[in-house]
Amino acid sequence: MTPSSVERNLRAGLPVVRFMQAYMPFPVACWLIRQGLTRVRLPAGITREVVSADGVRCEWLIPQNSANDLVLLYLHGGGFVFGLTPSHLKMVAHLVQQMRIRALLVDYRLAPGHPFPAPLDDCMAVNRWLGRQGIAAQDTVVAGDSAGGNLTLALLMALRDSGERLPAAAACLSPVADLSGKSASSPDFMDPLLHPRAMRRYNESYVAHHDARNPLISPVFGAWDGLPPLLIHAGEDEVLREDALRIEALARAAGVDVRLATYPRMWHVWQLNLGLPQAVHSLNDIAQFLGSHLAPES
Repeated sequence: MTPSSVERNLRAGLPVVRFMQAYMPFPVACWLIRQGLTRVRLPAGITREVVSADGVRCEWLIPQNSANDLVLLYLHGGGFVFGLTPSHLKMVAHLVQQMRIRALLVDYRLAPGHPFPAPLDDCMAVNRWLGRQGIAAQDTVVAGDSAGGNLTLALLMALRDSGERLPAAAACLSPVADLSGKSASSPDFMDPLLHPRAMRRYNESYVAHHDARNPLISPVFGAWDGLPPLLIHAGEDEVLREDALRIEALARAAGVDVRLATYPRMWHVWQLNLGLPQAVHSLNDIAQFLGSHLAPES
């Protein structure tokens, strides 16, 4: 397939984003993100509502005529150091429009000020809060991108290990699953978006003094049995495709219903760029997968 003009233009800008991720101070980047959140415009028919879930700031995205008893719990990416972005809101708005359910986006605490386990603790707290609001586990699906994909997997493992009910299904977009610093990629491989320095900054900020081989930090070192159906999307051109391949192999070996889709020429979390045909295709597939595991509203 010939690259579209949108794809070519976006790819031309990736080196700038790559450089900024590697060298921009975290406080400056976070300030810029917060400014963007005040100006973001969502599609017509989507209501945005801030809520405190047991002290954790979250945002509801509620489409018109959406089911009241079905929820997508979304865990955003950003290297564990950047918060919820306008692009995440727009991407999840697309998902909930397709699924016709509400989404709750968790604005968890951020490293380096709040390293592991603070972000995961916040996600656990919000999931339990949903239960107390009358949302059953089987009526919940969870998804996350990049660091949020890591938190999605860790959340599933933590819920299983504590004997709590698991969501009906989960989806991970370009998830990071190994923060131990060992990469299976060729040393000659260059990710068009993720700079090695940026990845070191993110990982060191989140891991802090903990053992990076802790399964709740690096899920590839955990047990995969008993997890719900899982969908993974990764780009062919990103370094984290190796994490996606390892996830699929580990989950499949443990008997999990898992599917991996690798998109040609795509970079890390390309789904944030809704002008890309590949982004829309990926998000529609994710929406269909997650929706297929939710019972219709009675």
